[in-house]
Amino acid sequence: MVYVMPGVMGTSVCAFHLEGLPPFCSRINLVRLISAIVVALTMSHLLQTRAYATTSDESTVRPNIVFIMADDLGYGDVGCYDQQLITTPRIDRLASEGIRFTQAYAGGPVCTSSRSVLMTGMHTGHTPARDNVPHYHSYLDEADVTVAEILSDAGYQCGGVGKWSLGDAGTVGRATNQGFHNWFGYLNQDHAHYYFTEYLDTDEGRLELPGNTISREHYSHDLLTERALTFIRDQKDSPFFFYAAFALPHFSSKDEDPHGLAVPSTQPYSDRNWDEKSKKYAAMVHMLDRDVGRIVDLIDDLGLAEDTLVIFTSDNGGHATVPERFKTSGPLRGFKRSLTEGGIRVPFIARWPRTISADTTSDDVIAFQDMLPTFAELAGASVPADLQIDGISVVGPLKGEKLNPSRNHLYWDYGHCRGKHYAQAVRLGDWKGIRSAKAGRIELYDLSQDAGEINDIAAAHPEIVKRIRIIMEEAVTPSARYRIGTVYRGSPIWTTAQ
Repeated sequence: MVYVMPGVMGTSVCAFHLEGLPPFCSRINLVRLISAIVVALTMSHLLQTRAYATTSDESTVRPNIVFIMADDLGYGDVGCYDQQLITTPRIDRLASEGIRFTQAYAGGPVCTSSRSVLMTGMHTGHTPARDNVPHYHSYLDEADVTVAEILSDAGYQCGGVGKWSLGDAGTVGRATNQGFHNWFGYLNQDHAHYYFTEYLDTDEGRLELPGNTISREHYSHDLLTERALTFIRDQKDSPFFFYAAFALPHFSSKDEDPHGLAVPSTQPYSDRNWDEKSKKYAAMVHMLDRDVGRIVDLIDDLGLAEDTLVIFTSDNGGHATVPERFKTSGPLRGFKRSLTEGGIRVPFIARWPRTISADTTSDDVIAFQDMLPTFAELAGASVPADLQIDGISVVGPLKGEKLNPSRNHLYWDYGHCRGKHYAQAVRLGDWKGIRSAKAGRIELYDLSQDAGEINDIAAAHPEIVKRIRIIMEEAVTPSARYRIGTVYRGSPIWTTAQ
């Protein structure tokens, strides 16, 4: 491996000296003075590094925030969401030690839009990046505000690994220009289709991996995990936000694997009486589960568990090509690229021993756009007054309280430049409305009775359909980059030649 242009972490040294002491300063007074200064400096360091915020009745520490996001992991792909064939003991343990949400939603049904919603707190009718196509070198501008920028301004060290998707190297949308002090992995999302890549982006440079496509010496997920562990070790004495945007178990390029599931090994499923594709997918989920455990173990070993909020989730639903035996969507209908529940409802688990009761389940409705105001509240940070976000703080539900009923609705859309594939969806209480350009009409489901969206009851509830139609018409701010009804005929910008 050849390491090029590593990121630079700034350090500061505080020093002082005493001179010109007046005559009445005896030796004992001097000792007392120095002792008092040492105590004061120590307390100042604690206040700065662990960021204590004092209220009238208690002292609470601003938590570290670790947000682990899988890529294309379906609602039914982990054990605590009823997966029967693939074992996920570490993710399941995370749920047993914290809270498991059964009605959590991704920002969108595909990678780029979901990540944009997460970073900006705006739904897909407002967020800068609304779909995987068209392809752009940068999706975020200088004026866009991300959750990492807000936390960085509040004194957090912000780092990330994995699939960024919102701005290529050298553009204003790159992670290190959007609030992250460090980023390692794939800035371009199409690059992330290669697990045995020739290089990975690191801060403002590259980690070169010459010949790796042939030698297969370095599996990218392993490198991402090691860098995640290094960041946490390095930042253990200061508040930090870490975003692990892992690529697993997203499909790989078929240049790497005929099944589109490149793995170094099919262990621990090699001896199962399954087809090879099933073994490979299960192995991907296994590696993801294993390394969630490694991250949590490190947090525990460093004594940070009480002061660290760990969240595990997925960027959207599972892919339609996942072997049927695994039932990737669980009881839900549809897959990634769909606004049915199977495309946007995702696993969502949170652990924070200081605050979250163990082995808790919540049916509160939360979504990716809620993370920005939630993390800002936890960090004691200010959201710019002129920033129009769509999310609300869900600190209450994280503590086991019921969600404030101030939320009006949730909104998604998809396929702006995919011709007749454009679709919109609204969740209004337990009602879910879906409208596609191809069908033209709004389908309506009562999710409290029909999470699988089997029975369209639009004809029986015209007044609900009307309310949802109005929301759909008002929810979208037009974007010149996403002209609804057009057909994008371009191709990925990133190529292996880079």
